[in-house]
Amino acid sequence: MFLLLGFSTFADAQDMAPLVNKLKAKLDQVNDYQATGVLKTDIAFIKAPVSRVKVYFKKPNRFRLVKDGGISILPKGGLSVTLNNVIDLGNFVALAAGDATVDGFAVKIVKVLPGDDANDLVLATLYIDEKNLLVRKANITTRENGTYDIGLTYGKFSSYGLADKVVFSFNTKNYKLPKGVTLEFDDEAKTTDAEKLKNKKGRVEISYDNYVINKGFDDNIFK
Repeated sequence: MFLLLGFSTFADAQDMAPLVNKLKAKLDQVNDYQATGVLKTDIAFIKAPVSRVKVYFKKPNRFRLVKDGGISILPKGGLSVTLNNVIDLGNFVALAAGDATVDGFAVKIVKVLPGDDANDLVLATLYIDEKNLLVRKANITTRENGTYDIGLTYGKFSSYGLADKVVFSFNTKNYKLPKGVTLEFDDEAKTTDAEKLKNKKGRVEISYDNYVINKGFDDNIFK
């Protein structure tokens, strides 16, 4: 009975594909961009200083973050910082999941499921500011990189759907360290203590200070 009721509720949910397509049309204004900003990392088992970063994006979903003086700690799933690999699915189902408020803005909660079972994306929950056509928050579940949350704050580049600040939150339990990064615990820390730390939440924040939009650049930056 419960399963039948759940299926009925799912089937009767409002189709939100038109709203997602409007959002996609706004993001499609951006063919490419270069951005500069500041990266802050808060992960219990990694010591990483605040760093300047450069970010490069090209349609449909090519993304690279270059960190000054070291290795980026940005999770692999952080490619969704552009939201393009969520919005630009082509074949998808988008269903209404209620209303909420994020940072004082009224939003529609939309569940997006890919039509292709081979897609790495399993489910994206988008909190869409319908009035301004902006994603204020997202919860992303993938096959390869687990689940993570994205919080977005907008400013002078909101007309392009580009955020001034993006915050990633993720569970560090199954976090895969980038090549070259090692755990840095105090000498007296026990293995059990290290394991406890690895089960905490990680947070990566990028604050952008400038975008150069639709000016083009060499594709070699992605190699």
